[in-house]
Amino acid sequence: MKCGLEIHVQLETDSKLFCDCRTNYQDTPANTNICHVCLNQPGAKPYPTNEKALEGALKIALMLDCKIAKEVTYFMRKHYNYPDLSSGYQRTSIPIGYEGDLNGVRIREVHMEEDPGQYKPDTGTVDFNRSGIPLIEIVTEPDMKSPEEARKFLRELIRVLEYSGNARGEGTMRADVNISLEGGKRVEIKNVNSIKGAYKALKFEMVRQKNLLKRGVEVTQETRAFLEAQMITVSMRLKEEAEDYRYIPDPDLPPMKSDDSQVQGIKEKMPEPPHIKTKRFMEEYHLAEEHAKVLTSELELADTYEDVVKEIEAEFAALWMRDELKRVIYYNKMTFQESEITTSQIVELLQMLQNKEITAKAGKRIIEQLPHSSKSPRFIAEEMGLVGIVNEDEVLNAAKKAIEENPAAVEDYHQGKKASMNFLVGQVMKLTRGKAEPGNTVKILRDLLK
Repeated sequence: MKCGLEIHVQLETDSKLFCDCRTNYQDTPANTNICHVCLNQPGAKPYPTNEKALEGALKIALMLDCKIAKEVTYFMRKHYNYPDLSSGYQRTSIPIGYEGDLNGVRIREVHMEEDPGQYKPDTGTVDFNRSGIPLIEIVTEPDMKSPEEARKFLRELIRVLEYSGNARGEGTMRADVNISLEGGKRVEIKNVNSIKGAYKALKFEMVRQKNLLKRGVEVTQETRAFLEAQMITVSMRLKEEAEDYRYIPDPDLPPMKSDDSQVQGIKEKMPEPPHIKTKRFMEEYHLAEEHAKVLTSELELADTYEDVVKEIEAEFAALWMRDELKRVIYYNKMTFQESEITTSQIVELLQMLQNKEITAKAGKRIIEQLPHSSKSPRFIAEEMGLVGIVNEDEVLNAAKKAIEENPAAVEDYHQGKKASMNFLVGQVMKLTRGKAEPGNTVKILRDLLK
């Protein structure tokens, strides 16, 4: 299998690519964020290219390790007839960046486009609020050899786009998926709008083409649509070639050129790409790849981790931040940034754990209280009565009492029922008001039960 992707994602701007209309199309009644320019009315001329969109495209190209085109960049008219294109053509730039790389997948080119409107075939209506919103298109070489590799690449790409701060992420992503099997022709699957959808489309198409080739049937070079509800692809039309679009330079738009100082300025300000940061975390902090990826899943979380390890041992901080902190964030359905948890709160909590002022169980209860709280972990611990760890003699006495008072659980334990140990640990925790260390408690109980 060979797979290449063409990924379209909206750039984060307030106004459209060639006019001043707003880009908040999802919160606005249909056909209200429009003007004579984005509707391509006769005689209407586009404004010069949105500078913020161009800078965003340059930053993303640089984060994908692309070379930046030194020659003049300009927009072409890509002609095709569809109800969502009021002009009969879509403006698309020649490459801004080229020959990039993301974890071994080559990036052929990065360029800009204008988004078309939204056509609804069931009602026959078009909403042009989205028409003219700036898009970035990222085209890969056919370097992915399985649906799993394509899914992994898309996840990494979404992380890069989120780090950049200049793209709207997976919610606006539309991918054209190109796939071929050895001995067959290339098929393009249009407008897949999620990572899961791309994976499912590739899985289905791989099996479909494989079965055709087994029966000696030629795979047709065509464009297919992915029906997400049924998880299948269906034929739309024979595959177009570039010549079919009749590309011509747009005479209404001035050419553009990025000078070295502009590119250098973007390089100096842009964040370290997540795939590079992950490798650095593995080398600098001696973390496993899986753990480094969790800690770099959000730029704000990665930055906070690096601040925390200035005061806390790296592996200990990673353990709590990748497991307990991420658990709380995931449960509350928020990002780390949205949680408003601060570096000082995390450092104080971890110091209390290291100094054995609280148990690990108490630490988990405290961290659950931190989102959207200005209280310090110490204040929360005192408020909940969680400060202090009982000594081993107290745990031993509590364990003896738990065994004496629960003969049925002891009998279950000797019969090999593992749940009974959890029950007895819970009884010890209850007797010690949650201030016994669970690991030590299990050891003491096992010794007594022998």
